[in-house]
Amino acid sequence: CYYFYMDAHSLVEEFTIYLSIEKNRSQNTVDAYRQDVTRFIKRAKLKSSKAVKTITPQDIVSYLKSLRSSGASARTSARALASIKSFYKYLVGEDIMISSPAEVIQSPKLGRSIPAVLSTEEVEKILSAPNIKTPEGVRDVAMLETIYATGFRASELVAIKLKDINLDMGYISTIGKGSKERAVPLGEVATEQIREYRTTARPLLLKNRVSDFLFVTRRGSKMTRQGFWKMIKQRAKQAGILKKISPHSMRHSFATHLLEHGADLRSVQQMLGHSDISTTQIYTHIARTRISEIYEKTHPRAK
Repeated sequence: CYYFYMDAHSLVEEFTIYLSIEKNRSQNTVDAYRQDVTRFIKRAKLKSSKAVKTITPQDIVSYLKSLRSSGASARTSARALASIKSFYKYLVGEDIMISSPAEVIQSPKLGRSIPAVLSTEEVEKILSAPNIKTPEGVRDVAMLETIYATGFRASELVAIKLKDINLDMGYISTIGKGSKERAVPLGEVATEQIREYRTTARPLLLKNRVSDFLFVTRRGSKMTRQGFWKMIKQRAKQAGILKKISPHSMRHSFATHLLEHGADLRSVQQMLGHSDISTTQIYTHIARTRISEIYEKTHPRAK
């Protein structure tokens, strides 16, 4: 078998190709698995495919303990184990190994964390933070309005292409996790902000260059997830929002605010692109908690 002559890192590359092509995993997932398995191989000082086969369950457990002792969260350690399990399952499937040393290790049960949610007032402050007299400011407003109107993941937002938008119908399409396509309504405000951005700011940013992507930088390149992350933190700071937020905060706020205003769970599930409704149900808990807080603060006979 030609795998026998491979070094360990070449095996990892074969594994990532398998994830991408055969398992149809997203690029973000493939990158995360590659990073996790590469880190494990480096820490275990595995050079060859033969060395990869010598790993025992105790080796993996020791590695996971070392991750925790170095400050990694339980969630990070759990993801590392999932990546290692997937890697060795692949090796078994390719007849490189008879059994997986990771198979006997139980994955920890993690409680689903309650995501940080912004109030409608905080969202309004962030949406109003960019300076709309600059091309970047107009773009940032369009991006923020779009992510709040659609509940897109940051990766879905920056991947929007011109062909994905129908401003006349007020809809936008995206390819989410598992390569599932969904169409989500934009709403009047986001539609108008995108139209304004496309007409005025986008040409100034591109400077006669061409891009298929909707949101671009001054260099004419596609806006990245990292760039959007940096931008939303900057805008939150300008708005005086002290709580720790991320691009996902807008997604969480989108879902929670919909439920607070009477949207049904199935519709929110479809708009978020969740394959399992239990993932969406966490937002009902947040919405109920927030409504109770509002009642306690505002109703004259609540106390």
